[in-house]
Formats: sequence, C-alpha cells, structure tokens
Amino acid sequence: MVKKVDISQFLKGILNSYSQVFFSDNRIFSVILLVVTFVDLYAGMFGLISVICTNLAGYLLGLDRRIITRGLYGFNSLLVGLGLSVYYSPDILLLVIVILGSFLTLFISVSMQGVIGKYALPYLSVPFLISIWIATLATREFTALGISERGIYTFNDLYMIGGDSFVRIYEWWNGLQIFRSLRIYLISLGAIFFQYNLLSGIIIAIGLINFSRISFTLSLVGFYAAYIFYDLVGADISELNYSYIGFNYILTSIALGGFFIIPSVRSHIWVLILIPLVALITISSSSIFVVFKLPVYSLPFNIIVLLFLYVLKFRIKPSQKLSEVFIQQNSPEKNLYSFHNDRIRFRHNLRPVKLPFYGEWTVAQAHDGEHTHKEAWKHAWDFIITDGKDKQFSGSGDLLTDYYCYDKNITAPSDGTIEHIVDNIPDNTIGDVNIKENWGNTVIIKISDQLYASLSHLKPGSIKVKAGDQVKEGEIIARCGNSGRSPYPHLHFQLQATPYIGSPTLLYPFSYYILKKSDEWGLCQFEIPETNNKVSNIETNELLNNAFNLVPGKILHLETTTNEEKVHDEWEIKSDEYNNTFIESHGSGSKIYFTNDGNLLWFKHFEGKRNTLLYYFFIAAFKIQLGYYQDLALTDQFPVNLIFRRIILFFQDFLAPFRMFLLSSYRVKYDYIDNEISPSKIILKSTATNSVFGKTIGNISVSIEINEQGIHQFEVNTGKKSFVTTCSES
Repeated sequence: MVKKVDISQFLKGILNSYSQVFFSDNRIFSVILLVVTFVDLYAGMFGLISVICTNLAGYLLGLDRRIITRGLYGFNSLLVGLGLSVYYSPDILLLVIVILGSFLTLFISVSMQGVIGKYALPYLSVPFLISIWIATLATREFTALGISERGIYTFNDLYMIGGDSFVRIYEWWNGLQIFRSLRIYLISLGAIFFQYNLLSGIIIAIGLINFSRISFTLSLVGFYAAYIFYDLVGADISELNYSYIGFNYILTSIALGGFFIIPSVRSHIWVLILIPLVALITISSSSIFVVFKLPVYSLPFNIIVLLFLYVLKFRIKPSQKLSEVFIQQNSPEKNLYSFHNDRIRFRHNLRPVKLPFYGEWTVAQAHDGEHTHKEAWKHAWDFIITDGKDKQFSGSGDLLTDYYCYDKNITAPSDGTIEHIVDNIPDNTIGDVNIKENWGNTVIIKISDQLYASLSHLKPGSIKVKAGDQVKEGEIIARCGNSGRSPYPHLHFQLQATPYIGSPTLLYPFSYYILKKSDEWGLCQFEIPETNNKVSNIETNELLNNAFNLVPGKILHLETTTNEEKVHDEWEIKSDEYNNTFIESHGSGSKIYFTNDGNLLWFKHFEGKRNTLLYYFFIAAFKIQLGYYQDLALTDQFPVNLIFRRIILFFQDFLAPFRMFLLSSYRVKYDYIDNEISPSKIILKSTATNSVFGKTIGNISVSIEINEQGIHQFEVNTGKKSFVTTCSES
C-alpha cells in the first residue's frame, strides 16, 4: 500500500529538483531557477511536468522519499524535459515523449544509484545524458513531431509571459555592452537550463551569489581557466560562444572546488589542473558526437568529476588539505565551516584512546625519555602514582607494596580485541631488572587494523583476559606490577602499528584527559602528556551526569521571563533513523544535534531561528565535560555560520577557503559547587565571544544552574537583552 503523499514534502521535492543542478537545496535559489526556465514558457512548462511525473512515479514505486524530497531524482528529468522542449514544437506528442523520458530518467537514476553508489560516487547528470541522447535519436524518426521555431518568435513568447514591459527588460539586458568573455560566461550559465540568453544568465548569477559566494567564485575560476586555456593553445574560442558548453567548466569547478571536496587552496589548484582536461574531453568528444549529430552536453563534466572522485578513494593517507566532504550540507560554506570546527573538536581520523587506569597518576617518563624511551620506541609513557610530596612510595620503598601504583587496576584504553598476552614473568625485587624478558607481563589490544595498545610490566597472574576476548574502554584487564625491565613498579604504555610485543611505537595522542597543575585543572584534548604531568580520566559528577543525560523521550518544560512576560516552551529529546540524537523545540521547531560519550557532551549542529531559547542553550552548553573541577575552564570554537549575521558572513565566504577573519570563541567555567562530596547545586558560566580581525565586537554570557532534578535555570545576557529561564523535566 502506498503511503499518503505529504503535499509540502512533494512541493519541496519539486523545488529542490531545480537547485540540485547547482548542488543546492536553497529555497530562494530554487524559485529563481524555476522562474528562469519560464523565460521560454513552454520549456518551463515541460520541465516542470518532467519533475512532477518523476517525483510522483517515485512515490508510487515506493522509492526513498527522502531522496525524492531532496530532488536527487527530479533534477535529471528536469534537464531532459527542458532539452526536448526547446528543440521540438509543443504539442501532445511532445508531452507524451517528455513524460516517457522522465520515467526512463528515473529508472536510470535509481539503477546508477545502485551501480556506482556502492563506491560512494554520485551519478551526477549521467541519467540526463543517456535519456536525452536516446530520446534525440529516437525522435528523429517521429515525423509527426515538429522542430521548434520559438527562437524566431522569442519576443512573442516573452510578451505572452510578461507583456510589453517584460519584452523591453529582456531587450535591455540582452543589449548590454559587456566584455565578450563575461557575456559567454553568463550565457553559459543560462545554457545549463537551456536558456541561451543574457538575461537568464544574469538572473542565475544573482541567485548563485546569493546561495553561495564560494560556488559563484568557483564558477568564474572554472570558466576563465578554460577561456584562457583555449586562448593559449589556439583552440577555437568561438566554439564556447556558439555552443555555450562553458557550463561544463562551471559545474566541474563548483563540484570539485567546493561541493564534493572541502573548499581550500588545494581544491582550487586542482580545479585549475582539471579544467584543461575538461577542455580536452570537450573538444575531442565534440568531434566524435558530431558524427551522430548529438551535442556532448555535460559529458566532459561527468567524466572528470567521477574520475577524480574515484581516484581519491584510493588514497592511502588522505590529506586534510584536500578532504572529501563526509557530512554533506549542500552548501560549500557550511561544509567548510563545519569541517574547520569538527577537525579540531572531533579529529574524525583518530580512534579515541583514554588513559588506562583509574584516578590520578603521574608521568614518570614521557616521549624521548631520559632512560629507555629512545629511537623507534621513543613514543611511550611510564605511569606511576605519587603522593602530595611527589613521592611514589610510602615507608622505606624497599617493598613492592610500598609503591602506591603496585597492584592497582589497569584498564583497557579503548574498545578492542585482546591480541596477545604474557602473564608468567615474576615481579622483580626493588632495584632489580629482568633484561632477558624486558617487557615483562604484557597485554596487546587491537584497537584497529593499524593501531594496537601495549601495556607492560604487569603483575604476574593478574591478567583477567585472554587472546580473542572483546574488551570495552575502561574495563579492568590486569594490575600494575614490576615485571621485566622495571626497577620499581610502574605501567609502561605505548601505541603501535603492529601486534607484537616490543614493536616500534606510534606518535598518537590521548583523546582527552584531565591535567592537574598545582591546584588547577585543565582538560587536554588530543594531546601528549609530558614528564611529571599529573593526569587522570574525567571523573563524572552525578549532578552533571543526570542534568545532561539527554536520552530520547525526555521532555524539558521551560518558562522564560522577559519584561514581566512569561513564555512557555517544551524541548523533546529525539533520535532519527541514523541514530543522530537531537533536542527539538516544540515551539520553534529548532534543533540541536549532539553527542554524549559519558564524559563529554558536544553540541554538533544547530538548525532553526537564532532568536529562540534553544539557540541560546546551544551557545551556553556547546561543550560540557561531565566531571566537576573547581574553576576549570573549557574552550572551543563555534562554526562562524551559526553565529555571525549574514551580511558579515557574505564577505568572509569569499575568503573562507584561504583565510578566516571571523572567530567565535566559546568558554565555560565550572564556577560553583555547594558540596564536592554530596552536591545539590552546581553553577556553570559560559561565554560566546565574537571577533573580526582579532577585535572583539560582542559577546553573550549565560549562567546555568543545576540541581538534583537536573537543569534548574539559566540566565542569558546578550548585552542588549537579558532573561531568565526555569526548567523542569518529565
């Protein structure tokens, strides 16, 4: 049984089919492109019919409605409908052919999604190419189908659309005296939608710059790189002028410079390298296709983009300077700003590794150590426990049991599989070493194919796991001992690329840990502990853990007081089909996507209006570690596109691939706790500070009060307004 069609989602799918041609889901841009197609009235009508038929067929066939709504099936059919309708006269026969063509395009799109989608490659406009070539070859035999003469009577068509005033506007814009190259560029933009006129190109250019400054810049880079290349090699530039196939260079530049790849200096360099290849394919394929009297359309764009993306899949060491987009937001700017933020916050390419013990330990020897951490084995740590006087033992220190770390629990630093163990080497007496079996009792844990953890000098008979066992991060696996080359009890820990005892070490950071200096604490992320550092994993606080335990199904009731007016809202914790958890406001529909690993709460993304209560909560609790350490301060950075106004972002967007001059910093201080042993009240104070070229232009401060019931209230001060919100859970 076919599910009922959601009209709003169906209409959204129609609009997105237009903007997807430029890899966009921007609503305004979609409307602009829809209007542009109606500069040729019948082309606009048949293009729209193609999209409607395709999306409706997708619904009836039970295809993924999310894909339909995003316009990923409709945009190829749109191009087929436009291409056929500008060439043939509008009549019933053409309508039938366009509808059949839309069905064929849908089938090809779905098939290609299965064929090349398994390689994580897009099918781009390949379905359009196949369908329109098939339709063009077939319709040559359809004698009842007339060739369009609308180009001869363009003004008549324009008059039908907008009357005499529209005709005059069209004439004025088309008569503009501008550089030849710029004219070809603009007409090439219009040619993407089969509108071979200056006015359409200008409208699309305005829509493009409104949607994405990076895409607009790349469209110019791609086109003019091709224009200069044609001039340098002596190719016939009039070919660009005649066929307006310049859109191949425009789309290739946008796709590889900023959509499928994070916009950067290197992505722009590769665009300049690849554009001449597009030109070679364009010129050569045109010579071949002319035999069949077929246009090449977007074939060169498809070939180069798919080839380059496929080549990137085989990189052994992907570079962050040329990084593929992992979470596609359909905007080069959003992709770029999120990439900058996530690269610092989450280090996607690193598996999380925690300290392999409970409580606070001291680094007795770190990397490039004084005693044993040398050469290929220099990236290792020796951990001990010390007292308030920095002594590692009590009494005389002649007995193993005098040492604070001896017989203490050792835990798995990460989820993994036990690869190898040694558990039969006796402990040394204090001062003696076992050079023959220098690693002592050891556990090797496989974290990933190229990452292993080695824990050595363990107490004999204390290892609780065996080879092949699966372990979880924090699970007790053994006890600290004094076996092997160990004159006094300590834990030797290293990360390595191979599963053997004594393998060379890797330079690899701990994901995060607490560092104590004097009476101050700090949170270290993806850092390397140094000698004499006192370190520990985050010890969670029950009050904080309860307050930020945002599990799906929980509902928060909020009451905000502003100027003696009370506003109510409800926030519900939900999860989607991809197991992404988020907070959704019932009042505004805004959402905060987050992750919580039991130690740290991270807010990852905000969707919705910025004048909402949920937005201020996003700023207030952007990153919270769930242990309480007095006066500890966490810092982070917001994605600038979620903070700054659009007018400022407009200028930053142009420079973003090369330089950032906007910065929005986050800071939260653990300000107050009424009782460290059995707390009933905690206050956190957070600040968001915005700066332009290093100069502060404003900040928002928020105070969050937490009690035994959870988040009790938070106070917001933006400098222009302030309000207090109370919160309760259900």
